[in-house]
Amino acid sequence: MLKHLSLAAMLAAAAGAQAATPVKIGFITTLSTPAGYIGEDLRDGFMLAVQQGGGKLGGVPVELVVEDDALKPANAKQAVDRMVQSGIKLYTGVNFSNVLAAVVPSVTKAGYTYISANPGPSAFAGEKCDANYFVASYQNDAFHTAGGVAANELGFKRVVALAPNYQAGRDAIAGFKRTFKGELLAEVYTKLDQSDFSVEIARIRSLAPDAIYQFHPGGAGINFAKQYGNAGLGKTIPMLMPGFSMDARMLTATGNASEGFYTTGIWSVAMDNPASRKFVQDFQAAYKRVPTDYAMQAFDTAQWIASGLKAVGGDLDKTPAFRTALRKAAFTSLRGKFALNTNQHPIQDLYLMRIEKGADGELGPKVMRKIVSDDRDTYAADCKMPS
Repeated sequence: MLKHLSLAAMLAAAAGAQAATPVKIGFITTLSTPAGYIGEDLRDGFMLAVQQGGGKLGGVPVELVVEDDALKPANAKQAVDRMVQSGIKLYTGVNFSNVLAAVVPSVTKAGYTYISANPGPSAFAGEKCDANYFVASYQNDAFHTAGGVAANELGFKRVVALAPNYQAGRDAIAGFKRTFKGELLAEVYTKLDQSDFSVEIARIRSLAPDAIYQFHPGGAGINFAKQYGNAGLGKTIPMLMPGFSMDARMLTATGNASEGFYTTGIWSVAMDNPASRKFVQDFQAAYKRVPTDYAMQAFDTAQWIASGLKAVGGDLDKTPAFRTALRKAAFTSLRGKFALNTNQHPIQDLYLMRIEKGADGELGPKVMRKIVSDDRDTYAADCKMPS
């Protein structure tokens, strides 16, 4: 009897140890280069949710395995292949579409799950959709189709559009063109790592549009906004852009140059709902800075993952059950509304905002109005989702 009890105790102890083993989450993101702050905000937004859960998501212990891709797809591919070989079954964190394209196939071919906290390139929303690929943020076109709607509502008839010449940049201009009803005077494609925009600004001046629509994330966006303002165009030719082309960090870096610019987005620090207000307060308390959209999206991603892990008790070998739980999207999004389209990309509202000074004298995005309700990307029609 004593031996039997001892064996039972040993089995119980082993089971307890196994249950306490954290689920590893591969978090490949950009932490170096001028765009590194984006990866920092994605990481910190995700970790805030983990810390608030006491090191757990959905009651399941988790461990974030972070790799810096340095904005190089080859680096990201090497990192994800190492992680897949080590048995990590759940991934997120990438912040650029060209890097995502190098990571997702390795994850999904292995039968593991990728949940995008930021990019949503068109290819993976349509014909290359996959049952193991989910998007927590947006399909890349969304902010830009909203930009076209905003341009129409603001009365802009003649517009110049600018974006970097990579997947997300091409998606940006394609999305804007889909809804803009005026005349597009020029499509200008820049380099992803470009820092000097004097040639492009001279061209804008010569074309004399009613407004420009531009998408440049990170350091490139900071440089563009500064140079645009220094050229005196900010006061004469309005700028319209997605919110991630003038986030909280970029506002600080550009000073007053961005005052009066318009942005579109799914969320802002001024969003008036209890969950969002608490998140902004908690993030500022933890990291001593204002959260960007990237931080919000990562926090939502973590909460979404928590709902899936809770449903399967942390057992990612229960892949169909984990997918089913994710498809329910049973979590409280900071943006207020979140549901999934058939291609596992969000259905959500988008807003028009204007960069204005608040009561404290600091610039920030003021929500003007909702301009798109229950947005669904057009690529879902091309998605034949495997079971």
